Amino acid sequence: MILRYLNSNLYVVQKSNISVLMKLSSFKDIWVLNCTEGCQFNIVTQGFKINNLSKIILTSLHINNISGLLGLLSSLNLIGRTKSLHVYGPIDLRYYLDLGKKYSHTNFNYAIYLHILKTGLIINHYGCRIYAFYSKCGFEFIMIRPEQYGTFFLDKARCNYLAPGPSYGKLKKGVSFLLPDGFTLDGVSLTSQNTMGSKLSCLANSFYCRKSIENVSSGNVLLLL
Repeated sequence: MILRYLNSNLYVVQKSNISVLMKLSSFKDIWVLNCTEGCQFNIVTQGFKINNLSKIILTSLHINNISGLLGLLSSLNLIGRTKSLHVYGPIDLRYYLDLGKKYSHTNFNYAIYLHILKTGLIINHYGCRIYAFYSKCGFEFIMIRPEQYGTFFLDKARCNYLAPGPSYGKLKKGVSFLLPDGFTLDGVSLTSQNTMGSKLSCLANSFYCRKSIENVSSGNVLLLL
């Protein structure tokens, strides 16, 4: 998974005006957490295409988090985007979008699906799960990616005279088989190394509290928004 801060100064991360780009290694789609001013310019300068943007997640309706949203949506419309876009945010976000379209006299030629944030699971795509938790400073998130099984070596399995079938799936998961002649067939030797899972915590509150401590426990990465 690729994580990038979409800020002009990547060496000094401030408490406000923080936007994060997330990209899963196996897919070209990108997700953006908060849409600050100049967000689309920073996406392009980081080497990504804004048309690959599939999800926008907003922690709150603070001006620092949404100042670049309407400009980004308009730019997607200008480049002829046709695929849908999913936007996650607080319940009042729909009024902000409606007023923005009304006063700018802009209509989008692609579908925008607005998802109201609530505590619990909000995204479960590509084997990646994102959970939202409400706090006084806005919504906080935990992203969990499970362990990914390695690539199954088909040629090596054929060399061991293994016929294609359900056993391939079990061997890929590392299951071992004891054959009638006493030979042990180890699935680990027939697959590449598994990709370890990860846990990413995105917090809006930098002060210590019980909920934050419980959320970041056993995590791999911590981001302060």
